[in-house]
Amino acid sequence: MYALIDCNNFYASCERVFNPSLMGKPVVVLSNNDGCVIARSNEAKKLGIPMGAPAYQYEAVFERRGVGVFSANFPLYGDMSRRVMSILSSYSPQQEIYSIDECFLDFSGMSIDFREYGLKMRAHVEKWTGIPISIGIAPTKALAKAANRIAKKFPGRTDGCHVIDTEEKRIKALKWLDIEDVWGIGRRNAAKLRAIGVRKAWDFVNLSPSWVQKYMTVTGLSLQKELNGIPSIPMELPEKRQSIAITRTFDADKGDVEEIRERIVTFTSMCAEKLRFQQSLCRKVMVFLETNRFKGKEMQYNPSILVRLPFATDSTLELAKFAVGGLKQIYKEQFLYKRAGVILMDFEDADRYQPSLFLNSNPKHKLLMEKMDAINRKYHKDVVRLGVQDFTRHQMRQEHLSRQYTTNIRDILVVEI
Repeated sequence: MYALIDCNNFYASCERVFNPSLMGKPVVVLSNNDGCVIARSNEAKKLGIPMGAPAYQYEAVFERRGVGVFSANFPLYGDMSRRVMSILSSYSPQQEIYSIDECFLDFSGMSIDFREYGLKMRAHVEKWTGIPISIGIAPTKALAKAANRIAKKFPGRTDGCHVIDTEEKRIKALKWLDIEDVWGIGRRNAAKLRAIGVRKAWDFVNLSPSWVQKYMTVTGLSLQKELNGIPSIPMELPEKRQSIAITRTFDADKGDVEEIRERIVTFTSMCAEKLRFQQSLCRKVMVFLETNRFKGKEMQYNPSILVRLPFATDSTLELAKFAVGGLKQIYKEQFLYKRAGVILMDFEDADRYQPSLFLNSNPKHKLLMEKMDAINRKYHKDVVRLGVQDFTRHQMRQEHLSRQYTTNIRDILVVEI
């Protein structure tokens, strides 16, 4: 048996943990620079506020309907996610973290009352973190996803935990589940299936396996088997990333090469920190720029360059140097740029790397990077950084930002007695 645990309206729930006055009220969370809605509480959904809604178009609605509006507080959400996942990991020997607010647990070989076990997990997480979760338990991962959707849709009947443990429950779930809501069925496949009369998951599992394999490849066939109760999608254990990217859309079009250079160095620094965390070295750096595609009447220019490094490195100093070198080759001053990014790729394990006889990373940088990372982790993010980085020039618009209650000692809650 597998369990799929999903945090309910995760970003909004994180805000409610530290601001109980928001309970029962509509809450939305906005994207970077307060651009659009990226998360909604159930109450906000009932008001008809769509996902991706431009914030400026809904300001009157927010004010008139008493909507709690928050800028995305990713440090808080990431820390709360780690706390939830840590608790859940104690309930199974195998955990697959699927996203910031979802994970699978493998219950293979466990002889337990799965519903009672699920309710125990749910109570544990809510008591220790304040985050409500929904749990679906079933013989396969795809059916666990379906069971989770039922638990979330009918909380009164399921108490937030639904178990598919009989053939009757499996068939009932598949006859209820719309084909668009099946895990792994994308928009294109859903349209393809609807065109031949497939409306529900039950219709899909009764298709000819040869048709599914022909038009949806072996991936679709594995999904069909999963929905039929045959485990075909294994648990995925954490692996090192094969590439690391940081991309950002600017708050305004930018043409000043020094401003863009600062952004590229900052993005590279963020990538390098992640690279060192997974103990990898990098051999290639990609840098790209994009003009504003929404200004269709203006000439567009979207260059990119792949810089091959003469040696593998995880040094922020060296990677920034190569990234800036790439920027100089693609930057053209006659354009204004709306977006930029850095991608590190072609990794090697740091502990297996064989240095070259001629060109290698500066050995002094290893200790320097270790000290820099340690200081930044202990005191504050980016307290130690490269001189070219200037965060005062590039503060995101976050007019509704809540405090970083769990990650910044200056924002810790104060209890008055």
